[in-house]
Amino acid sequence: LSMLGNIMLFLMLIGVGIVAFAGKGEKKFIEEVIQDGPRTARIAIVSINGIIDEQQAREVYYQLKEAREDKSVKALIIRVNSPGGTLSGSDQIHNEIAKYREETNQPTVAFMQGVAASGGYYSSVACNEIIAEPTAITGSIGVIMQYLVLQQLLEEKLGIQPIIIKAGSKKDWPNLFQKPTDEQLQYMHERIIDPAYNRFVKVVVDGRTSLTEADVRRLADGSIYWADKALEEKLIDDIGYLKDAIEKAKSLANVKHAQVIEYRKPFSLADILSAKTDVSLKFDRRTLYDVAVPQALYLWTGPQ
Repeated sequence: LSMLGNIMLFLMLIGVGIVAFAGKGEKKFIEEVIQDGPRTARIAIVSINGIIDEQQAREVYYQLKEAREDKSVKALIIRVNSPGGTLSGSDQIHNEIAKYREETNQPTVAFMQGVAASGGYYSSVACNEIIAEPTAITGSIGVIMQYLVLQQLLEEKLGIQPIIIKAGSKKDWPNLFQKPTDEQLQYMHERIIDPAYNRFVKVVVDGRTSLTEADVRRLADGSIYWADKALEEKLIDDIGYLKDAIEKAKSLANVKHAQVIEYRKPFSLADILSAKTDVSLKFDRRTLYDVAVPQALYLWTGPQ
């Protein structure tokens, strides 16, 4: 090896050793102070950002764990900028926030930025109060499931004939290789869409005490709402910015002065060493499953 190659190899080995050592006790999130104040009274900001899935739910869990273990935390702000995502991920986040409130008896304020729709709204209603920026988009209470029917492409264009062997007449419903019948569509509504929709409605009714079930069902047609309209319909409690959410959290916690922190992912040598320049598509069984299997989603599919 050349001298430069030896140096690079030496540095990489040191880096691997440091990462392996640090990984044992490394925190999943670090604290960033965004507003000075007494360390004995803190407001913690937990972020929900981007598409909600099981990984996002785990990240929220660990952020809440950090806050729960910090006895100086007096209130939470859940910062939401998400169009929603999976049913499971949205429900897990809602459950974790509700559990945190119950166990700590601390107030939580949802702060909506950009988009906080569908699963983003589902997560937000677990909080005591909801504040949205003036330009925030929220609502989209509903469920969506969409998939491609590949029958004509495979059979007529490519000459491929899918073979399905099954036991149980409904085992392959829905089927990517056949256009769904009215019976199949009704079945998917009854078994997937309707239960998911009814749960969304219940979660909003339970979280928004100012709304009746009739109110929620009237609003739950998938419509999105600009912040002022959401306030008018009582989907949120106020319009403001982060400073307003902080003041609300302090007021609910009966704290006059507080240090405000936000949880951020730490950057480590592992991020450098694991970086890949190869962006080629990996098509394995997991990828095939994610692409091919239809999913019901609490997701707003509009422009982001």
